[in-house]
Amino acid sequence: MARYQVTLAYDGTLFAGFQRQGRRAAPVRTVQGVVETALQQLGWQGRTILAAGRTDSGVHAAGQVVAFDLDWEHAPAALLAALNARLPDDVAARSVQLTRVDFHPRYDALSRCYRYSIICQAQRNPLQERYAWRVWPAVSLEDLQAAASPLPGRYDFGAFGTPPRGSGSTVRRVDRAVWRVEGERLVFEIVADAFLYHMVRRLVYAQVKITQGKLPPNAIQDRLNGKLREMVQGLASPRGLVLASVTYKEMMEQV
Repeated sequence: MARYQVTLAYDGTLFAGFQRQGRRAAPVRTVQGVVETALQQLGWQGRTILAAGRTDSGVHAAGQVVAFDLDWEHAPAALLAALNARLPDDVAARSVQLTRVDFHPRYDALSRCYRYSIICQAQRNPLQERYAWRVWPAVSLEDLQAAASPLPGRYDFGAFGTPPRGSGSTVRRVDRAVWRVEGERLVFEIVADAFLYHMVRRLVYAQVKITQGKLPPNAIQDRLNGKLREMVQGLASPRGLVLASVTYKEMMEQV
C-alpha cells in the first residue's frame, strides 16, 4: 500500500462542487464522486480521497491536489494513464506521484493560488462566458488594481467569507493580489495561505462594484482595518473562478 499525490484539472460547469454529497434521494454529480468511482475500478478500497480544497458548484480547477492510498504494482505513469482512461471528459489527472504516507493535500499546503476571469461586454457571449464573469458597465485594469491594493497582508477577512468550521478563525494571509490583461479578459490572481468559503468571489465582486461606483472606494480597506464589520452582500459568478495551483514545502525545496 502506498500513498499517491495527484494533480487534477476539471471543468466545474456540470458538477455540484468538488465534495461528494451526503445521502440524497437524487444523487448529484461531484468531482470527488467521479474520481472515487474511477479509483474503485482500479481496486481502491478506501472510504474517501483527501483534497486540498472543496471548490463550489460551477468552479473550475487547473491544479486541485488529491491523495489516496492504493495497492498499485506499476509505475505512477501507468496509474496516470489508467485514471484518465476511466475519468469523464471534464476531469483529467495531470500528474501522479508517490508521496509520503502521512501527506495531506489540505493541511500540508503552504499556499493556494486562485485565478478569476472577467470580460467586459454589454451583450452575452456564450463562447467566453463558460469560464468568465461578464460585467457591464466596463471596468479598467487600473481601477481594479487600485481596489486590490489593500489585500496583501495578514487580516481578518470575515467580511468576505466564512471559515470551514463554524468556530474557525477568519484571519488569512494574502501574499499576492494582482490584475492583468489576458486577451479580452481581465484576470485576478490571488495567493494566500488559505481561503474562507466564498472569499475569492466576494473579493472580486467588491472590486468590480467599487470600480463601477456601486460600492465606496474604501469598501475593502474599511473592512480589513475593522472600521466596517458587515459582510459584503454579493458574489461574483462561480464560472470565472479557477483553483490554479497549490504549493507544498517539497515543491519549494526543489526550486
